[in-house]
Amino acid sequence: MARITAVIDIGSNSARMVVFERTSRFGFHLLKEIKSKVRISEGAYENGGNLQPEAVERALNALEGFLSIAKSYKARKILCVATSAVRDAPNRADFLRTVKDKIGLAIKVIDGSKEAHYGAVAAVNMLKIDDAVTVDIGGGSTELALIKNGKVEGLISLNLGTVRLKELVFDKNLPHDEAVRFVQKELSKIPPEFKTKTIIGIGGTNRALASAIMSMQEYPVDTLHGFEFTLTDKADFLDKLIGSKIQKLKNFKIKPERYDVIREGALIIKSVIDIVGAQKMVASGVGVREGVFLSDILRNQNNKFPKNFSPSLRSLLDRFVINDEGTKQVCKLSKQLFIALKSAHKMDDKELFFLDAGAKLLNIGTYLNFYSHRYHSHYLILNNLDYGFTHMEKLIIASIVKYHGKRFNGLDEDEFYGMLKNKEECIKWLSTILSIAEALSIDKCDAKMEFSFERGNIRIKTNKKLYLAEEKLKMLLKGSGLSFTLELV
Repeated sequence: MARITAVIDIGSNSARMVVFERTSRFGFHLLKEIKSKVRISEGAYENGGNLQPEAVERALNALEGFLSIAKSYKARKILCVATSAVRDAPNRADFLRTVKDKIGLAIKVIDGSKEAHYGAVAAVNMLKIDDAVTVDIGGGSTELALIKNGKVEGLISLNLGTVRLKELVFDKNLPHDEAVRFVQKELSKIPPEFKTKTIIGIGGTNRALASAIMSMQEYPVDTLHGFEFTLTDKADFLDKLIGSKIQKLKNFKIKPERYDVIREGALIIKSVIDIVGAQKMVASGVGVREGVFLSDILRNQNNKFPKNFSPSLRSLLDRFVINDEGTKQVCKLSKQLFIALKSAHKMDDKELFFLDAGAKLLNIGTYLNFYSHRYHSHYLILNNLDYGFTHMEKLIIASIVKYHGKRFNGLDEDEFYGMLKNKEECIKWLSTILSIAEALSIDKCDAKMEFSFERGNIRIKTNKKLYLAEEKLKMLLKGSGLSFTLELV
């Protein structure tokens, strides 16, 4: 098993590299991400698709730098793929040979269907989705994948990208209607079954648009991956963006490095939205690079993680759990308590999902520092629990960990208060249950326990003396409206 793997993606607009460290069979985390705006397709579409010398030189320099970085991380495996601009280039063999001869990097040119497949593999495994259409807008092409019940059911690649559209239409100052016709002609190839309420936005254009919307909304979660927004609310935003002058793009919170192709990208995504009938977009921070990596580590798993598996959760456990047996005990006791206290908390069993994740990640912050470890755990969860969780799920899990271990006195009125206020009762109970479970495991004697609950009293039958737990529970439940009795049997 290669512990460190680097994946390079040479797109029409940018070349990017990610470096992953595997923490276990399927657990991994990102060590490094870097991009270079090589614009390898620059001038190609006006010259029969041939890669131009200046663009090739930029790409060569960037790739040489990527290799140096990968080697500094001691990457044992380096995977490199090239997409639209290179695969369409009549002189691509010359480019591939030059790169191989000068810096020793072997590049695999993938076709459009494979590019769509990699994006879909990344989305299915790293986002919480069952039915959707992925839309990956690149510089030279746009790839779509139809996902049904968590499986990839269809793939298509279109010769329509931001740089291609810019050079063939926008740079020639053709009328807007001409640009629309150019886009719609290519999008007419999308099969009729590609209908969905949800699209997954992959690629730099979609990330830039989602980032701008997050900024305009003053969205409190500082994570693009998994950000969701309703498309009907943003139709006017897209229309105005498409018709904007470049010097006005800052008013849309677009980052300057995207000024040159963002209007083209917005026109493409808006047209796709209309065709597939989407109502919601989910921004994806993963795409071809992650798909290449996942296809490698999941090659014997049909490109799919085991059911209910989260690589983010697994990686956090691999890296930061100090006492695995203690964690298992808290998980077991918290579930028993949840069931016993149902008449009080009145929560559905689906809330066990939050409780289980919270119990597993309860004390990962101790790895950094014991004091204030709850807040360290909260931070680690907010900034690492990305793949396979929605933003709200991540916030709830981080919150029950943050508030455990003490009497709950209400949510802090911080930047997340607006998103969480409707979940306050849920967070109160789940954090309280975690607190009780942790207290009961403090003696580390692996006691067997049974719970019952009546009139505010938790009756605990145990086969071992729990002196420290009893002492902790008295302090924890004082003034909470709950009491307990311990019975040694």
